[in-house]
Amino acid sequence: MVTIVLMFGAITIAPILAGVLSKRREKETGPFITNHVLGLTVSLGLVIGIILVSLRYGSLHTSWETAWNAIFDYDSTDQGQIVVRELRWPRTVLGLAAGSCLAVAGALTQGITRNPLGAPGILGVNAGAAFAIVTAIYVADIVTPEGYVWFAFFGAAGASILVYLIAQFGSGGATPVKLALAGVVITALLGGWTTSLLILDLETLDEARFWLAGSIASRGTDEIIVLFPVIILGLIIGLALGRQINILSLGEDIALSLGQRIGLVRMGTGLIIILLCGSAVAIAGPVAFVGLAIPHMVRSLVGPDYRWILIYCLFLGPCLLLGADVIGRLIVRPDELQVGIVTAAVGAPFLIYLVRFTKLSDV
Repeated sequence: MVTIVLMFGAITIAPILAGVLSKRREKETGPFITNHVLGLTVSLGLVIGIILVSLRYGSLHTSWETAWNAIFDYDSTDQGQIVVRELRWPRTVLGLAAGSCLAVAGALTQGITRNPLGAPGILGVNAGAAFAIVTAIYVADIVTPEGYVWFAFFGAAGASILVYLIAQFGSGGATPVKLALAGVVITALLGGWTTSLLILDLETLDEARFWLAGSIASRGTDEIIVLFPVIILGLIIGLALGRQINILSLGEDIALSLGQRIGLVRMGTGLIIILLCGSAVAIAGPVAFVGLAIPHMVRSLVGPDYRWILIYCLFLGPCLLLGADVIGRLIVRPDELQVGIVTAAVGAPFLIYLVRFTKLSDV
């Protein structure tokens, strides 16, 4: 129980504490992490550490040796190793992929919208994926993850494209404010339709409710295998967009004077956000907070350079998602809380802090 309390407290307080301390530190010496070799080494160490924690802890007690042997010296007669290999390893892989995608997509979203409250859901990704999956279950009775993964992906993509097209109308094109407003409208509309389908059919509600809560439990690696090329392509291009996001974050007038084609950059970045968010939502459901909090945590530590923000998000996003997943396994043992519920509970105090103390110019 002490371990659970410490983990939950650390994940909840860390983003707020990082923001407060960084503001004081920047007045004197600039951002915390100036040696990026050291910073990335520490980040990689955190990823490895959280992977080991994810493999060890759960409803069944296992030792560190059992978790290690399950991966590198597998014994199919050992119950503990079977649990680690067949159940915890797949959900750890899913958490790594989903956490990286959500964190990088969140940073890109905040960059192109210049909105400190920007998160993947602002472009209608979660609502589109949820509507597509519920529709697939209701109409075609598709209930397996490998069956509805593409419905989630294309639903997320379709909603995001619709948000962008609506924001394009009028003078100025798809401005940050118009993107946010269009996202709110489409999210509300699709959310209403999704709720209607769930109310009309209790069987659909039973099949979809765990996915809608956000979960990486009781799943294999089929989704990762199917979406692996999309995830890798999206992450590589997303990391390469750091320089363009830096220029755009200076303001539209300055970006235009430097020769940037703002519309093309926004459209290309939006496409990458769709690829990353669609993949993450397809394999883990609409998990909140990761895409909002991690970019802010990283920005407070490394400064406003998106070339480094995106790289650190790649490492730290999985740490938060897997940490929340481990807490969900332990806090109500032998049952579990879905990771989306834990991240939502963790995100509440951070969101309050963000609204209270962060200005639009901070992004």
